[in-house]
Amino acid sequence: MTFTRLFNLQCTHLAIISMASLTLVGCGGGSDNQAASESPVSDGSGDNSGEDSGGDSGDNSGDTGSSGLTANVLCDYENSSYNESPSVMNTSNAKWTCDSNARLLDANGIPDHATGEFPNSGNPNYIYEYDVTASYSLDPVQTDNATTLGGPRGVLGYVLNGVKIDASTAGTCDDSGNNCSLIGNEGNWNIEALGQSNFNFGTDDNNAHVQPDGQYHYHGMPEGFIELQGGGEGRITLIAWAADGFPIYARYGYDQAENASSSIRPMLGSYQLVSSTSSNRPSVDIYPLGTFAQDWQYVAGSGDLDECNGRFGVTPEFPQGIYHYYATDTYPYFQRCIKGAI
Repeated sequence: MTFTRLFNLQCTHLAIISMASLTLVGCGGGSDNQAASESPVSDGSGDNSGEDSGGDSGDNSGDTGSSGLTANVLCDYENSSYNESPSVMNTSNAKWTCDSNARLLDANGIPDHATGEFPNSGNPNYIYEYDVTASYSLDPVQTDNATTLGGPRGVLGYVLNGVKIDASTAGTCDDSGNNCSLIGNEGNWNIEALGQSNFNFGTDDNNAHVQPDGQYHYHGMPEGFIELQGGGEGRITLIAWAADGFPIYARYGYDQAENASSSIRPMLGSYQLVSSTSSNRPSVDIYPLGTFAQDWQYVAGSGDLDECNGRFGVTPEFPQGIYHYYATDTYPYFQRCIKGAI
């Protein structure tokens, strides 16, 4: 028997989904609010602010006379480059500076690398520039607490090009699985943007798409930016700063966290699919494990990283060691929480 399921999408009409094909018809996507998860993290209030041309990426050791743990790293990063992607056709501006107390960002949210086509069948939104400002600690302090950020809880962090990180989505399903929406954040089961094939959020090859207000943002590895930074195979590449002031690296880290002489390899997240599901979860026959955020659980020691996709260790920029995060090819792709004080 074939039946239909109604999806409320970000557009002027409703789209009908045939369960025989489970393919989205019409438009989708939407604003990305932080999804709930079963990882042991607490909600934080956060701040709600929220191969075209390369440009000058600055020097890794820009000493501005500031003090603090990270004060001599990327304090003079500046890029202004025109993005010729058909969906952009605008100049990407991003400037990071440091004063005596903080790392400051002034940007316009336009990516500096090639993007996919927007709008598209899964995302009906155009890329627009917007004012991006942030102020992060130069002397971040690691804590024992994990604070969830993203969506309405506040921006988790920014890639160096001024584009924000927002790994979760506002897409949800109710318990029956008969009512799902890619916007609204109303159901109990939070849909993942990556790693599932039931729902099309219209992400491009940079694991990014566009919110209704025009904000291009990353759900996972920002491949185009990493390429611009020369972050090829086996290269440990700093790509972003988290809201607590700690750095975020792409994919590669030292095999032994505190040994810079050890081999370099891709880092693995420590989330695993649940071994059993609750009785009120939508059917796994329709929505395989991995479709929802609640399908994942943090299992300490099963990967390289903690519940916020971070660890303490040495990096090229911090040879004495620092707590830092990773974008990974495994769930959660970008972290959903931070471990530093804010």
